[in-house]
Amino acid sequence: MTPARDAARRPPRAGLLLLAVTALGPAGLLPCVVPPAQAQQVADTTFDVSVARPTYTRSHPRVTLDEAHQNFHTAAGRYRPFARLLENDGCLVVPGRVPFEAKSLAGTDVLVIANALAAATSPDSVPEGPAFTREECDALRAWVAGGGALLLIADHAPFGAAAANLAARFGVDMSQGYTADSAHADPATGSSSVLLYTRENGLLAEHPITAGRDSSERIRRVVTFTGQSLKGPAGSVAFLVLGEGARDLRVTYGEAQRGGLQSAAGTPAAGRAQGLALRVGKGRVVVLGEAAMLSAQLATPRGGGEPRRMGMNRPGLDNKQLALNIVHWLTGVLD
Repeated sequence: MTPARDAARRPPRAGLLLLAVTALGPAGLLPCVVPPAQAQQVADTTFDVSVARPTYTRSHPRVTLDEAHQNFHTAAGRYRPFARLLENDGCLVVPGRVPFEAKSLAGTDVLVIANALAAATSPDSVPEGPAFTREECDALRAWVAGGGALLLIADHAPFGAAAANLAARFGVDMSQGYTADSAHADPATGSSSVLLYTRENGLLAEHPITAGRDSSERIRRVVTFTGQSLKGPAGSVAFLVLGEGARDLRVTYGEAQRGGLQSAAGTPAAGRAQGLALRVGKGRVVVLGEAAMLSAQLATPRGGGEPRRMGMNRPGLDNKQLALNIVHWLTGVLD
């Protein structure tokens, strides 16, 4: 699917209701926030997707990128740089265009689901409800427990609600709204929903995914671009940990579009995360609460202006290596 066709489907824009901090309220209260103008997102085809040291030179794991659930990110669309990066690492990346069942999952080593949505009731409606049937959730749970590897990515509203039933099968709770933390906002944007994770600020936790195979693959600096929060089950590891002042804004996408973020009631998100890793039976799962971090996009403001980089293409970040390390852990390379 081409980026142009992606845009023609008119889904909600992921990662673009950035929460700009205008003032700080009393301790423990939500900072005042306002959503800026939305932007048009397209894949950055100039992004360097080369891999200096390809991992899979003898065997080539099959990575299926889901495109059967109204996905905002597809292999030929906004996740094109991600797909090309994995191919250059030695993976075989294929689109998945059929519902999940034992037969369709056979032969897949890693399944990637990025910002799935329920079917829209009209071309201009915002989809609501789960993107996956109970039967699909059953099939995926059984497939992972039998040795499959799943990367489940669900952004801010409405994507969290669409994936919440599937995440729950693995014991993961999704906040389903928007998450902000003015104390750990990325200084390059000044937005309280664009979050900076480093070892120095204590939000980038130790795990094989953040350690890599050696110092050249060690993750030091990650930015997420407006997402939701997650809570994993016992035994899971949070490697992108939210700070003590993080807050969940429990508003729908439609409410956010109408300016509801400014008056949204915030609840504490401390102890939650935007990146989780867990083992389920013989298989492995990584869940991310934000999708743009593994993309490489150019976002042009609706009113015009210079496109800004959003994702792995932002200079000074380790998001590109994070994408590789996640797949390396899911395939057992980082044991």
